[in-house]
Amino acid sequence: MPVITSPPSVKIIGANGQISLGKQFAGRQVLVEEKEAGVWLIRTATVIPDNERWLHEPQAAADLSKALAWSANNPTSDAQTDALLSSVLSSASPSE
Repeated sequence: MPVITSPPSVKIIGANGQISLGKQFAGRQVLVEEKEAGVWLIRTATVIPDNERWLHEPQAAADLSKALAWSANNPTSDAQTDALLSSVLSSASPSE
């Protein structure tokens, strides 16, 4: 990733404690670290929710890659949809 540097700029912290970093960062999540009193490091970040973290584990990533490769080689088809639905509906017992 290229390093982009810009000259320091003066920002004013509002009465509500907020500072604007500019529209290009609107909606982004950031990590704010206080290195020492009055010194902050602000970095953009991508946060992964806990319930989705498993998707980034090596085994899950390998399984997903394998499934995507299979789906690329086996295009979807509606050719047997009617037969499958008829089979499912005929084997379903009516509820009483």
